[in-house]
Amino acid sequence: MLFNSVDFAVFLPLVFLAYWFVTQHNLKAQNILLLLASYLFYGWWDWRFLSLILFSTIIDYTIGLHLHKTNRSQKRKLLLWLSLLINLGFLGFFKYYNFFLDNLIEAFTFFGTPLQARSLSIILPVGISFYTFQTLSYTIDIYRRKMEPTHNFIAFAAFVSFFPQLVAGPIERAQNLLPQFFKPRKFNYTCAVDGLRQILWGLVKKVIVADSCARYANIIFDNSDDLTGSSLVLGAVFFAFQIYGDFSGYSDIAIGTARLFGFNLMKNFAFPYFSRDIAEFWRRWHISLSTWFRDYLYIPLGGSRGNTAMQVRNVFIIFVVSGFWHGANWTFIVWGGINALYFLPILLSGKNRRHLDDVASGKIYASFREISSIGFTFILTLLAWIFFRAENISHAWNYIQGIFSQSLFQVPNFDGFIPSKAVLGIVAIFVIVEWFGRTGVYAIEKLGLKWHPMVRLGFYYLLSLAVLLFSGQKQEFIYFQF
Repeated sequence: MLFNSVDFAVFLPLVFLAYWFVTQHNLKAQNILLLLASYLFYGWWDWRFLSLILFSTIIDYTIGLHLHKTNRSQKRKLLLWLSLLINLGFLGFFKYYNFFLDNLIEAFTFFGTPLQARSLSIILPVGISFYTFQTLSYTIDIYRRKMEPTHNFIAFAAFVSFFPQLVAGPIERAQNLLPQFFKPRKFNYTCAVDGLRQILWGLVKKVIVADSCARYANIIFDNSDDLTGSSLVLGAVFFAFQIYGDFSGYSDIAIGTARLFGFNLMKNFAFPYFSRDIAEFWRRWHISLSTWFRDYLYIPLGGSRGNTAMQVRNVFIIFVVSGFWHGANWTFIVWGGINALYFLPILLSGKNRRHLDDVASGKIYASFREISSIGFTFILTLLAWIFFRAENISHAWNYIQGIFSQSLFQVPNFDGFIPSKAVLGIVAIFVIVEWFGRTGVYAIEKLGLKWHPMVRLGFYYLLSLAVLLFSGQKQEFIYFQF
């Protein structure tokens, strides 16, 4: 079920009304309703994969209880490894089986020994990368004795399958989200209105910005061999705002939807394209995944401690694994490696914690130095995104070569260049709104709060109307494939 679909527009109000008007005085009934709604939401794509998420839920619920019962070091390690192997095993099979098989066949063929093996027609379960990491945070934190397991299976199952963030995050930690299923929840008008406002802004990002950019990004990337360097630059820009609007838009809708039901999810994006270096970008982009890898992989490996060789190793591991998490394609691995190369000089010079505040904090305009830093960081990010979007390594390399050619200074020549100027205008307005709202949780969090109520409502109605007008070019969210 897509957030930007008629199905969800009917589903959400029905669940909301049942939640607050039928089950509001019974916490257990609320959790059961959320569990059933979440399974309906997930099963809307393919009901067969409900068994997979249920199995994962039962496994980690049971392992969590046994981890807490025993103090024997060896048994606790065995239980943790069991959780890791089962969860990552499912993820590896569904997401990476054909990738490893194809590369194994190519390797044997290269050395003169053709290998006879057939790939499988495997359907990737929606959101498996997200809920797998979410359940793993539960067992790992119990193993580390940072939390105690729950004996309430309904609450745990609702935590694993919570529909607002089930298929594309934020990837919640058990320590943050699970306890919220045990607290009485009362309807809060202010929180609900704020949630609706954030949902609206998420739809603006997705439907108006991302989907509009997607149309021209697809045209340019699909025909990149025949286009000028200037056209290719525009294609990269369109994709940069497509993926940002698409993914951060999903997160905004998820967080806003959760607020309607009395839950607080973690912030997943913090205006990353206003970052002054790559280290800051990764503190602001897909925060739930970046911090997950930091806490459960990077720090256990030693983090930034140790000698230079260890620091380099750890940085490459964290970024390459992050790239591979996104998909079974060498393009994602190279994308991760490129970001590691970007990050290393900052880390080794001790400047990775330099920009912890908001850019131009307390000011309306940024300084020339800040603008230059933002521009340089955006260009680096843009070049890396080409690998993320390209079909393969060769496509990405040819695309970059095409940019740095004499045609870079020619007039763009792709189909639809004239109407694409309107989309560039939309992107420019979007960037301006984001800039003035960069200190908030989301861009329009505080916009218009001091306006006359009728003016403010008019503004929200105009945004809603714009979303409806642009909804004809509906596309799935990019991160569903991950």
